[in-house]
Amino acid sequence: MIIINNFMEYKSLEGQMVGSSNWHIIDQKQINRFAETTLDDQWIHTNEERAEKESPYCSTIAHGYLTLSLIPYLWKQIAEVRNISMEVNYGIENFRFGQPVKANDKVRLEATIKSVQNLKGTVKVMVGAKLMIKDQVKSAYTGDVVFLYHFS
Repeated sequence: MIIINNFMEYKSLEGQMVGSSNWHIIDQKQINRFAETTLDDQWIHTNEERAEKESPYCSTIAHGYLTLSLIPYLWKQIAEVRNISMEVNYGIENFRFGQPVKANDKVRLEATIKSVQNLKGTVKVMVGAKLMIKDQVKSAYTGDVVFLYHFS
């Protein structure tokens, strides 16, 4: 875990791969809860028997947006940003899904600090995010997330 106390410390990390999160299992229970919350209960996500027989993946798969929604949780395992009064998830850019995450796959986030800008006291950070699936070469996705920080 890296610790970032201020803008200059963040800026010094620009261009660096800063780390990986712990492995996180996306199980069927989490997939079902996400389906219920988002009203997206397509069978490829929630019907285990049908997915085993009819899906090209022979399993249910996690919603792409479920895997994206894990970014803040996994990012906090990589970096602790201190001395902030507020942190905002500002946006996502250039995301591409490489392959699906099957139920019970383990995933982890790999993060690279792509840019750090001081915008009149608000620090805008673009983090390159890659979600890796355990024992797979190809990532589940790649793209950039943007955070805004107000340092105290």
